Amino acid sequence: MNLEQLHSNAEELERRLRLQTFPIAIKLLKTEADIPEGATRPKRDLDYHLYLCQAFAMSRREGKTMALLKEDMWCPEPVIGYGLAEPPEYFLEGHNRFPRNVATLEAGSNFAHEFPRLEIGKCVGVASAPLTAANFEPDVVIIYCNSAQLGLLLQGMQYRDGRALQTALCPHAACVYSVVPAIKQRRYQVSIPCGGNRRMAMAADDEVIFTVPGEQVEDLMLGLRHNAENGSTLPLAHSMAPESEQPPGYGKIARMMGMDWVTLS
Repeated sequence: MNLEQLHSNAEELERRLRLQTFPIAIKLLKTEADIPEGATRPKRDLDYHLYLCQAFAMSRREGKTMALLKEDMWCPEPVIGYGLAEPPEYFLEGHNRFPRNVATLEAGSNFAHEFPRLEIGKCVGVASAPLTAANFEPDVVIIYCNSAQLGLLLQGMQYRDGRALQTALCPHAACVYSVVPAIKQRRYQVSIPCGGNRRMAMAADDEVIFTVPGEQVEDLMLGLRHNAENGSTLPLAHSMAPESEQPPGYGKIARMMGMDWVTLS
């Protein structure tokens, strides 16, 4: 991967989508030797632990490169999700969600057993940095965006094969759900900020998270450019006019289905 091209794509992403914060490059650290140069280690450098979502927020809002190993983590969910430790039986039994969020211990256990997890030992930690300045090749890129921006991203994703995104939504552990499924499946992912992400890492109420595997960033950019050439840009033009102009081909399809009153396009 050409980092110069990656940085250029990042700047184009910010411009096309009118993003409020930086897209974030995320990298699994296989060993401590993989920690990016200049990265901040919370416990070592700041003398405190961080929620992983807070580290991601520091990358997307402040432009910082962060690296967290198990000893830097304040939340147990990414420790489990990234395979930094075996989940305790207490977690698997469902106590992480029962009784706070679910009706029964069985329901809590369902959550625990469906929780996305990397295999133990796949990595020792995770690094994050703004995509415009990352000095490493990302495993995935995560983009905090609003629904209009998400729409453009999904159009870019569909450019190659036209297929809709199949994704599992969960209100918990956004730092896991936004990264781990995309890494395991090498496919796009949409997730939502969890309560901790909102309370402790300043995720906004109108934000969702779009994830693209690192090797597919260039393909996404091709899709965004193609759709922009055909009018899919921000800001969107608004109209509530009845029987307004339709996109090319809509009228032809409508008339094929007996909608003879449709005459446009």
